[in-house]
Amino acid sequence: MESSAEEPPPPLPPPLFTFGAIADIQYADIDDGFNYTGTRQRYYRGSLQLLRRAADSWRSAATGGGPASLLRFVLQLGDIVDGFNSRQRGASERALDAVLGELDRVGVPVHHVWGNHEFYNFSRDELMRVPAEQRASGSGRWRWRRRRRRTRTAAHRRHLRLPFQPCPRVQYNNALNILKEHNSNEDLNHPPVEKGMSKFAKFNGGFSRDQLSWLDGVLSQSDDDEERVIIVSHLPVHPLSADPVCLAWNSEDVLAMIGAHGCVVCFMAGHDHDGGYHRDRDSGVHHLTLEGVIETPPESDAFATVSVYEDRMLLKGRGRTADREMLFTWPPDETQVV
Repeated sequence: MESSAEEPPPPLPPPLFTFGAIADIQYADIDDGFNYTGTRQRYYRGSLQLLRRAADSWRSAATGGGPASLLRFVLQLGDIVDGFNSRQRGASERALDAVLGELDRVGVPVHHVWGNHEFYNFSRDELMRVPAEQRASGSGRWRWRRRRRRTRTAAHRRHLRLPFQPCPRVQYNNALNILKEHNSNEDLNHPPVEKGMSKFAKFNGGFSRDQLSWLDGVLSQSDDDEERVIIVSHLPVHPLSADPVCLAWNSEDVLAMIGAHGCVVCFMAGHDHDGGYHRDRDSGVHHLTLEGVIETPPESDAFATVSVYEDRMLLKGRGRTADREMLFTWPPDETQVV
């Protein structure tokens, strides 16, 4: 008599490649404290210990054999050190050295996305002096080829921002005008209360025209080359993947651009320490926001190891970060839209 039980799915082939991802470490050698509103605890010294555990896991994956040994790089999704470091002479440099030292132990390239806390501590020129193997390449994208299909990662570096460190005056004025047009508060770090306007706060930022033009060119070329693209940004852009107060100022422009191209499969971000996930019903793009290390208790973790296949990505999370299977097929069944 034949069994009525369904046959298990066939095992997956080895992944094309694997990478690590982590967000909002915000390390500082200071006692634990709270967020800007005083409502969320932050573990400033403990964040380095959590990063150390992530680095140990990725190092084991890179050298341990099996599918996980295909670990090719790590993505650091922004806010690597906390803004409190800028209040003490030399603390920013010491904190950055400590974090980069932990990441260097992994033994694979580490690509950084710059968030608001990087700019509280450093100028753009200073950030560009991070060793080449520890920052994004000049083009901000990386490729892997298998048969005739490639996977490309496009990195967003915040162009519209209000930094504490020096930046070009025209860029600063442009960002300030955009922010004041939508935020009438005396303290621009205080979000507007009007519906849909909360993202216009000083701790956010946006994509400049030049950056959107560059991204459109990358995506157009990827459409022509039948590539799949993962976009990486500190700021999320989909209102169902994060708290709206954490979105990029011109998130609608980015979503419209993504929808105009069929190559994008995932948009990865940080910034919202609670994390989030949503698969867009129109474009099929997975919008993934990683949980922040800085608000993760010492007994837990918050990082991911992602394996990329021809038809999906499998995310293995640790601690607060949940496991996910992100299929590239579209339209999906209802279980794939959350």
